[in-house]
Amino acid sequence: MIKNSYGAKRIVCLTEETTEALYLMGEQDRIVGISGFTVRPTIARKEKPKVSAFTSAKIDKILALKPDLVLAFSDMQADITAELVRAGLQVHVFNQRSVNEIFDMLQTLGALIGEPEKAALLVEQYQQNIDACLEQAKDYKTKPVIYFEEWDNPLISGIRWVAELGEIAGGIDAFPDLSKEAGGKNRIIADPQEVIKRQPDIIIGSWCGKKFRPERVAEREGWGDIPAVKNKQIFEIKSVEILQPGPAALTDGLQRLEKIIGDWVAQYV
Repeated sequence: MIKNSYGAKRIVCLTEETTEALYLMGEQDRIVGISGFTVRPTIARKEKPKVSAFTSAKIDKILALKPDLVLAFSDMQADITAELVRAGLQVHVFNQRSVNEIFDMLQTLGALIGEPEKAALLVEQYQQNIDACLEQAKDYKTKPVIYFEEWDNPLISGIRWVAELGEIAGGIDAFPDLSKEAGGKNRIIADPQEVIKRQPDIIIGSWCGKKFRPERVAEREGWGDIPAVKNKQIFEIKSVEILQPGPAALTDGLQRLEKIIGDWVAQYV
């Protein structure tokens, strides 16, 4: 069988999810540079040059790698990508914010490297995970209300794919009115009393860049009246497992949500 000769051959990934996806497809040899924040897979940090943070990058180092494609994420990297485009590089900026958009990202990535079948295989695998969770959760007679906290000062509620995965695993999002907002600034909960009003049964924290402190959550004024605090249902899901809109969220992140929610249902229903 003749291997196809189209698709990007030298790729710089400015965020982790495309790096992890390419490794999962067995196409890691195409990667010539990665984000310094990459931790999945762990081997990537050992064998790939680190060329960027999240909102900054070593432009000269990227140019020296002579990539034929740079992969970025969201408007947060607009300044980096604009500079790379002006330098003559081909850049693709993803902006996935939902589970379906993560699937679209994977399929687009497969097309960009000329390996759509490999991407389709990943999507099929993740869809099976989701279907299994939905099948289990459909029998839950009562579903817990979940408050997902992405940041603590100010309070920022969970983004759309996190809310969707929580619902897939059998929960109810405490702030569905905010989860569809793409930017963190639009998901700020100005009044912490609003969390108390929504009476979440489970609180899950994932403070990007620092350790979640459940005891600090429990000590907030008035939060002792929240069922999640009363029943000690406060958990952490590490940001690398849930706040990366790619394979991690659809595997480890979903599994953690499924376990937390399943245990609550077994205990309180």
